[in-house]
Amino acid sequence: MPELPEVESARSVIERAALGRQIVDVDDTDTYVCRPHLPGEIRSALLGRKLTAVHRQGKSMWCETSGVGRQRTPGPILGIHLGMSGKIVIANADGIEIDGGDYWERGRAPGDYRFTRFSLTFADDGSLLLIDPRRLARVRLNPPTELLGPDAATISPAEFRAALSGGTAPIKARLLDQHALAGIGNLLADEILWRAKINPARPVSELDRADLDRLLRATRSSVGAAVREGGVHTLSIVAFRKPGALCPRDGAPMVRGEVGGRTTWWCSREQAR
Repeated sequence: MPELPEVESARSVIERAALGRQIVDVDDTDTYVCRPHLPGEIRSALLGRKLTAVHRQGKSMWCETSGVGRQRTPGPILGIHLGMSGKIVIANADGIEIDGGDYWERGRAPGDYRFTRFSLTFADDGSLLLIDPRRLARVRLNPPTELLGPDAATISPAEFRAALSGGTAPIKARLLDQHALAGIGNLLADEILWRAKINPARPVSELDRADLDRLLRATRSSVGAAVREGGVHTLSIVAFRKPGALCPRDGAPMVRGEVGGRTTWWCSREQAR
């Protein structure tokens, strides 16, 4: 599932390979992925424009667009959310692909575009493709990015403490709340809590300053490691989220439960309540 590191990888691919190329065609016919827009609405808004910049906050990504021709007034914002299985692929005119993350769908080979849900075609015959087997991605114009919380990769200590204070929600549920802290998904949350040695079901109201400081350090180190290594699947705890596994740090049994409606794994010794 794409989390902050995978979306950052997709953002960097667009930045590297899609900016400044004139859009001559748009396939926005998937009415579910492109909701609430009608077929042709995104196409009409983007034809003749160029992607000029690409941004990410949490798991959301959006592109700025240029004016048409000599118009200096910028065009609409193109929002892209990868959902659970979406990928960005840039296909050049010569057929070379640049993948939008470290992982491919199982069984998908380069050049397999069966699950393309949205695409831009450029004047040089290259294209940007949103490939999504599960059809849970989202493309829309002018998305409400102001509703997102601070980005988990760049959040300040003061913002972090504010995001995780107040209320009685389990700490894992708060980490997953994109309005409080944008970018953390299920695997990343388990890694952060394991590194900080904090039980995922512990209420945020019980966390003291030392707990929050450990959580901030764990968030920064976990996000940084996943971005460097190519995705959340490379994180330390992921291989040990299975029955019979032992904590790679202290050898205690790993425990499985449900916290905030999500499957959760933690160390039975160091993360005991």
